[in-house]
Amino acid sequence: MLTNWGFADFDDHEGIHLFTDPDSGLQAVIAVHSTNLGPAAGGVRFWHYANTDQAITDALRLSRGMSFKNAMADLPLGGGKGVVLAANPGDVITTAQLEAFGRAVESLGGRYVTAEDVGMSEARMQVVATQTRHVSGLPVGEGSAGGDPGPFTAMGIYLGVKAAAKRALGADDMKGVHVAIQGIGSVGGGLAKLLAKDGARLTIADVDQNRVAQFAAELGAETADPTAILGIEADIVSPNALGAVLTEGTIAALKCQAVAGGANNQLATRADGQRLHERGILYAPDYVINAGGIINVGLEYLGKGDRAEVESRIARIPDRLVEVWDESDRSGAPESEVADQIAQRLIGRG
Repeated sequence: MLTNWGFADFDDHEGIHLFTDPDSGLQAVIAVHSTNLGPAAGGVRFWHYANTDQAITDALRLSRGMSFKNAMADLPLGGGKGVVLAANPGDVITTAQLEAFGRAVESLGGRYVTAEDVGMSEARMQVVATQTRHVSGLPVGEGSAGGDPGPFTAMGIYLGVKAAAKRALGADDMKGVHVAIQGIGSVGGGLAKLLAKDGARLTIADVDQNRVAQFAAELGAETADPTAILGIEADIVSPNALGAVLTEGTIAALKCQAVAGGANNQLATRADGQRLHERGILYAPDYVINAGGIINVGLEYLGKGDRAEVESRIARIPDRLVEVWDESDRSGAPESEVADQIAQRLIGRG
């Protein structure tokens, strides 16, 4: 008899592993959703949660997304995710905690491959790598696959935003297309720079006001409050911060023709995909459009291909989006549901 173990987001996960290390203070979750296509690959994030149930739920949702992301990117990898709990907001992970997390990854014997995510960095992943070889996103030589996944994620989202503009607006280029970007960190900031080069009109928002001011001055972008940017009038809204931002309320307030951004798990609930669809707003499923980073670090770990191969695979992201949009048009099902159905088939669960 199957059970969800009290977690609504438990989706026949192969394993949920909880780790503590009293000496370093490490508290961590590693969720393995599927290894049907290969080792469960997905980054580790360092974040403060209100309680441990929220941390486990985040790991469950993110690992499932990684299964689907890797499958839709045609990578021979399954899906997993690591979450290290910060005791307080704004904490920085310690070297001892990084080492303890590396030992936790190693204890799974290669079933989970970790990489950089929120609150981590290349330098921190190097510390993790002192304790396990099942880590990717490490510094590499010029022209090689690997390294910081952020710029590669941004490139894939940029291509996806252009595809969304073509589909929803009939735009052959981004000149004058108004894109509202929520979050201008490594990914959203990279996206903003690429779109600015194309002459797009940008409105940006981030919790870091100094960063907003810097980008606004550099790119000639307008600014908005992070809590209000989803509701401004724009052609495309691009969420690139944390997840669950597309809710019944925010979807009702959208004044755009497409949503295309890199944040993981943008839909707060499954029903929110239907809500977007009913409003006629084109949606680029997040785990399809934001696959550039895992393509990069995945090929690094697998030892398959160089940077040219990474870029070639990222260039296929719009094709996968068009496949989803076409099937949505044919079936009448929301883009989010169509993408899930395709991904489920690819991992052997359809």
